[in-house]
Amino acid sequence: MTINPIPSTAPRGSMAEALLPGAYFHDAWAIPAARPELEALGQFLRVASTTPRWIDRLMGLRNRIVGWFGLKNLGGLAGIDPDKRPSAYRPGDRVGIFTLLSKEDDEVLLGDDDKHLKVVVSVHKTPGAGSGQTLVTVTTVVHVKNWLGRLYMLPVAPAHRVIARTMVRAVGRAA
Repeated sequence: MTINPIPSTAPRGSMAEALLPGAYFHDAWAIPAARPELEALGQFLRVASTTPRWIDRLMGLRNRIVGWFGLKNLGGLAGIDPDKRPSAYRPGDRVGIFTLLSKEDDEVLLGDDDKHLKVVVSVHKTPGAGSGQTLVTVTTVVHVKNWLGRLYMLPVAPAHRVIARTMVRAVGRAA
């Protein structure tokens, strides 16, 4: 049985919630974790390392197109070092396409800051009080900096929603 993520909001009191004022775009998806013992960064690494090929192909297309506008090539979402343990990551390290901004057991912030926009992704764990299930919420917050950022978000926002749901679904999938 496949468990689908549900549309959500940034968890109350989370670092992600504090980033929402002034955001151009944000969304959040929540799902019960198949591996509740993993801390927040472990949840992200587990999912990113199994990124579907079609998503990394889209990232490749994105990287080729944005290069024409002088924006940086982020690589692929699955570009995770399989031998690096979650405990070895420190703020400032690259984690796939993102830079690790903040790392706590229950929430990790990953992001990218370019001349056109700033993106922050939060992976937040909430232990289930009484239910026994751990809920993982993935929140994306985007602040645009100029017209190029707004233009960039026109095709990216709808694609992001599909990609985010796909990736969050993997948090709830066993193995």
